[in-house]
Amino acid sequence: MPDVSVPILIAIAIVALYLINSIKILRDYERAVIFRLGRALPVPKGPGIILVFRPFDQLVRISLRQEVLEVPAQDVITRDNVTLKVNAVVTLYVVDPNAAAIKVANYVYQTSQFAQTTLRSVLGEVELDELLSHRDKLNLKIQTIIDQRTEPFGVKVISVEVKQVDLPEQMLRAMAKQAEAEREKRSKIIHAEGEFNAAQKLVDAAALLATQPITLQLRYLQTLTEIGVEKNTTIVFPLPMELLSMLNKLTTASKPLGEKPAGDGA
Repeated sequence: MPDVSVPILIAIAIVALYLINSIKILRDYERAVIFRLGRALPVPKGPGIILVFRPFDQLVRISLRQEVLEVPAQDVITRDNVTLKVNAVVTLYVVDPNAAAIKVANYVYQTSQFAQTTLRSVLGEVELDELLSHRDKLNLKIQTIIDQRTEPFGVKVISVEVKQVDLPEQMLRAMAKQAEAEREKRSKIIHAEGEFNAAQKLVDAAALLATQPITLQLRYLQTLTEIGVEKNTTIVFPLPMELLSMLNKLTTASKPLGEKPAGDGA
């Protein structure tokens, strides 16, 4: 009797150890794709406690959390023949664990390769100014293209952000000169607008003074009052140009009268 019970106890212990070893615990963000006799079960398991009966079952863990993938710097030639280096950041997560485990060997590596080729092709179709000023639109376009290519193997691309654009040194100097010229142009335009506005106000003031000539005399007196407050020893009194013209005419008219005739000296 004791000889019979020992093999039974050993068998029970082996079965217990096998069952204990078959217990797997999946976190809330994990799913298990079970391959039973080589065929994947239609529904992934988890989260929580699941049983994996080896060697009949094989387990592939798939994370549902978002993953950030950094795209290495790519050499890009823009449409206006500017060579630069561009890198990007791709955010993705798995929406179909079965497809991510069956249809692709490594979905992260596959997405990285798609991102590199798409980044070069999309940025090569635009000019440098568009790349620098419309980056959001280009990010959305790249994200849409990559998402369409990763959809068959159950990966969703949330966003693509162009991280850094490295320009050649010559291009940086040219852009600095362009920015300086643009600022100087705007400065000159603002200065010219100020001169124009000041001239327009002077014209309006002259038109207003012309309606009432006495206001010009009052303005003269006000100017003298302001100069007198400063205790200056020299006062410059503005003389109307019309008065100078009138004196010049009188002088010219009186000159022939003062000259003697040519025959009187004889």
